[in-house]
Amino acid sequence: MNTMTLKAAALPLLAVAATSAPAAFAQELEPVTAQARGQTDSQITVFGEVPSDISNLPEGPELEGFISSRTGNRVQVTSANGVTTEVRVADVTDIRSTGGFLGLSKNTLGTDALFNGLPVTVQTVEFDSGLLASRIRFKNGDLETARMIHSGTNQRFARNEEMIEENAAATEALRGRVANIDQYNIRGTTNVYFDTGKWELSPQAEYQLCTVAQQAADMDNAVLLVVGYTDNVGDEDYNQVLSERRAGRVVNFLQQRCSWQPWRMMTPTGMSESDPLADNTTAAGRAQNRRVSVNILTSKALEG
Repeated sequence: MNTMTLKAAALPLLAVAATSAPAAFAQELEPVTAQARGQTDSQITVFGEVPSDISNLPEGPELEGFISSRTGNRVQVTSANGVTTEVRVADVTDIRSTGGFLGLSKNTLGTDALFNGLPVTVQTVEFDSGLLASRIRFKNGDLETARMIHSGTNQRFARNEEMIEENAAATEALRGRVANIDQYNIRGTTNVYFDTGKWELSPQAEYQLCTVAQQAADMDNAVLLVVGYTDNVGDEDYNQVLSERRAGRVVNFLQQRCSWQPWRMMTPTGMSESDPLADNTTAAGRAQNRRVSVNILTSKALEG
């Protein structure tokens, strides 16, 4: 294998999210490159007719990462360290998902399965001064997760909304008390952090969330505002959905495991790359920006 191999640490089940339907695979999307983010970029654009037999073409690097953007027959793969590489896909590209016992079974798929956010391993060949994907592999479970996020984008917080509806009386009572009030005192903010591309809560984050819920429960009229964020790796659509997934996970945990009442929860929000806490050009800074902020708010009017 070519020494240009770009290996990445194991990437998360994604969640990260396609926002365009498979039928819109050819829709033009503005690429987000590592150069635009102050990093070294290996993006390559390729053209020309692809031969039916590519077995004699020189081997290119093996790429491991997630699909961060796609435009027509071009797919961008972003590694865990933020390096983005563009490859071409064609009819000769062998696209398969793996699963079953020991991950040995394989299902042959088309390019419509290449959702944004899907973790993939891509073998390439050199072609027309660029890279052509000869083989793309991903796990069945990862595909189902990416497909679920794609199809469920408009229902991201449906479960939370259902829980709020079940508490309609309490919600209306609270609204009656705070109607026409748009200013709150921030009584405290707790940040919990996430690995790259993930929205799973760590044991430490779970402990912190129940602690902040208890603190808020001891305050009169307190409500919680949950806001999710990402670092600047990946494209805008990917990061927007990821920030919402993180906020949704925190909301679910607060309500289900920390006994926080849904009617005391303001609408969760995903803010993508906005409002970074630290410099996104460093690994340490990006780690601080992959967060969900839980804010304890009390109404200024109710406090007199």
